[in-house]
Amino acid sequence: MLTRKQHELLMFIHERIKETGVSPSFDEMKEALDLASKSGIHRLITALEERGFLRRLPHRARALEVVKLPQDATTSAPPKGRQAFKPQLVGPGDPAPATAANDTRELSVLGKIAAGTPIEAIQQERDRLHVPESMLGAGEHFVLEVQGDSMINAGILDGDYVVIRRADSANSGEIVVALVMGEEATLKRLRRKGASIALEAANPAYETRIFGPDQVAVQGRLVGLIRRYH
Repeated sequence: MLTRKQHELLMFIHERIKETGVSPSFDEMKEALDLASKSGIHRLITALEERGFLRRLPHRARALEVVKLPQDATTSAPPKGRQAFKPQLVGPGDPAPATAANDTRELSVLGKIAAGTPIEAIQQERDRLHVPESMLGAGEHFVLEVQGDSMINAGILDGDYVVIRRADSANSGEIVVALVMGEEATLKRLRRKGASIALEAANPAYETRIFGPDQVAVQGRLVGLIRRYH
C-alpha cells in the first residue's frame, strides 16, 4: 500500500507522461506536492521504485517510466495551484521540443579511487554518470569509483561512486581526494596536526598516515555518494 504522498507523486508523473511524453522535472514534482526540498522527491521515487511502480531509465535525464498503477488509481485534475500542461505537437521531421533537464547533471567518471592502499593517480574519463542536482551545487564536479574498504565506517563501500567537488584545500575533518607524493590518489579524512597532515581511514584495520604539508595535494572534497545495486 502506498502512502498518500507516494500515490500523489505516482499519479502526477503518470498524468504528465501521458500528456507530454516526458516525465516532470524534480522542481515540478516538488512544487506539485508542496514539498520543501527535492530530497523528499528522491525518497518518494526510491520508495516507488522499490515497490515496483516506477523505473528509472539509465543514462537519460528526467527518464522515469511508470511500470504499474495502484488498483484504486483514477485520473485527476492537476494538483492545486497548477494549470494543466498542454503538450506541444511535433510533426514528422520536426525537431523534438526542448525540455529543461535541471534535475540532473552529467558528470565524468574519472576512474577508480583507493579507499585503502593508494593506487595510481586519477585516470582520464572512462564513463559518464547522471547525478542529482540536489547533491551538487556550485563548482566543478567529477565522479570516482571506490576501490577498497578503508572508509566503510563512514558509509563508503567498495564499488560505490563518490561525487567530488574540485578544490585545492579542505577543512580539517573533511573527506577528500588526496594526491600523495604526486603519484598516488586516495580517499581519506584529512586532519591537520600542526604543520603535518594526517590522512585517516574509517576502518580500524588501516593506520593513519602522516605527511608533510608539501607531500599531500587536495584534489577535491566529497559531496555525495551513489550506490548501485546489482
